[in-house]
Amino acid sequence: MYINGEMKTDYYFDFDQTWNACQKTVADMRGLDVLPEKEIGNGKITAMINDEKVTILVTYKAKNVTTVSVRVGLIGNKLSSQLIHDKIGDNLIKK
Repeated sequence: MYINGEMKTDYYFDFDQTWNACQKTVADMRGLDVLPEKEIGNGKITAMINDEKVTILVTYKAKNVTTVSVRVGLIGNKLSSQLIHDKIGDNLIKK
């Protein structure tokens, strides 16, 4: 779902698996100035990828369901957000 510059997707994996997949995605995409902030049940990763600011929000929704929201740039970039979601999904399946 793409709303107000953010693309949100529910992943049917637990919070920690999803968080690790998000971090791996940022590393795989050679993110710079990576700033992960993780708390119980939610987290935020900000980074510069391809000269654009990327913000990934990871939120616990239910047991084995985690919501991930991706925003690329100031107003959002749907294509880039979808690419990041695709890579997160790939990293979750590889586990």
